[in-house]
Amino acid sequence: MRSTVLVLLTWVAVVYGEGEDDGGMGQERYRIEGRVMRPDSSLVSPAEWFANTKVFTNSGHYGFLKEDGTFIINNMPSGSYVVQVMNPTFMYEPVRVDINSKGKIRARAVNHIQPSNVVQMPHPLRMKSLGPYRYFMQREQWRLTDTLMNPMVLMTVLPLVLMMILPRLNDPETRKEMEQIQMPKMDTPELSEIMTSIFGGGSSGQGQCQSTQPKMRSRANKRKDKS
Repeated sequence: MRSTVLVLLTWVAVVYGEGEDDGGMGQERYRIEGRVMRPDSSLVSPAEWFANTKVFTNSGHYGFLKEDGTFIINNMPSGSYVVQVMNPTFMYEPVRVDINSKGKIRARAVNHIQPSNVVQMPHPLRMKSLGPYRYFMQREQWRLTDTLMNPMVLMTVLPLVLMMILPRLNDPETRKEMEQIQMPKMDTPELSEIMTSIFGGGSSGQGQCQSTQPKMRSRANKRKDKS
């Protein structure tokens, strides 16, 4: 009984393994080709530079550089991959490579902000350096404008400037120029005069009316006598 069970388990394992092998072999494999351009500003020898430079994809496939900078990444199934260049001194722009089921390869620039903005790249790839890595931040340089715009400096300098300008405004020539520039002053009555004219005008008007009434009566009497 035990021997029969062992035979059945062995047969199942063999059949399952053969099925996996057939499925893996049935899927076609492709390769990504390209060339990495060595910068002229590199301080190391070409042999050392190519030895320290590696090409890899986000799926874990690696490619090694030859003496002329070319590389081949083999056993790539159909799909979308990001090809990157790793170098300790210079940085390179990654490239996305799309391989369809028919083996057609299309390369385009990686754009995480606007994925719909497709920029075609040639294949075989040509990887150019973007520049050296900046491991340290550049120290800020001293500038005169930074010192002049300091609030403490402004609080100290502005009063001194005002002390130098204000005495010049007291010169007679400067005063004349300022008077010529200014508009002529209008003679406006004072508030006390306005109040007296408003509240005192009524009584004076009544007095004038009372004084004119006897004169009119005397003139009418004289006319009657003449008649």
